[in-house]
Amino acid sequence: MELDNWHQLKEFTNARIALGRAGNALPTNEVLQLRMAHALAKDAISTEIDVLNIKADAKNIGLTTIFAQSQIANTSEYLRNPNKGRLLHDQSSRQLDYYPEKKADLCIIIADGLSAEAVNLHAMKLIELLILKLKIKNLAPIVIVKYGRVAISDEIGELLDAKIALILIGERPGLSSPTSMGAYITWNPKKGNTDEKRNCVSNIQPDGLSYEFAAQKLAYLLEQMIRRQISGVALKDDFTDYYLEE
Repeated sequence: MELDNWHQLKEFTNARIALGRAGNALPTNEVLQLRMAHALAKDAISTEIDVLNIKADAKNIGLTTIFAQSQIANTSEYLRNPNKGRLLHDQSSRQLDYYPEKKADLCIIIADGLSAEAVNLHAMKLIELLILKLKIKNLAPIVIVKYGRVAISDEIGELLDAKIALILIGERPGLSSPTSMGAYITWNPKKGNTDEKRNCVSNIQPDGLSYEFAAQKLAYLLEQMIRRQISGVALKDDFTDYYLEE
């Protein structure tokens, strides 16, 4: 009997492969699961960031927080006008500009992105592990951002005069990963930076990159940025080689 290699591959991925067929269509069970996955993805986009619980979790590990908001007013505008999600609301900008304690080595930002539930579930668990691995000790308060896009980290980092900005953000929900979180790191954050200035660690979730592995990789990249004063395409991501040698 010939082996079905697709079913073997299915053991290693949540991607929708080897679904089978019923005549010319998918089996009923697969159709229902697809509809459920689609519903979960839609729910992820409309979920609100849980500011109170994030603040409480941060306080429990000795970290302070600041709440900020982008120039976006609601979810509909967030989806229609991405550029406004990259900029702070004037009130939030003034609040950070007047913040008394600046010149941190690292500013950590938590933003809802396209899946607030992702950061609700994963952000503080990752941060708790990351803090233990960091050689960097001079940290700015965690900035919790509503309706934020990745590039809002540049303005926040610049206002707080931080050497590095690290933003944890909900990634675009897929049909097999509605609560995946990404981490983007930028040396010398400032408005006008483009994506080649950033390093990205993606798919942080129990079914993707574990918190432990992601924390180790982020700590390594942060150490390299501090030492070499670069990030993005200028910084070779050789963490896998380093990790295997360890």
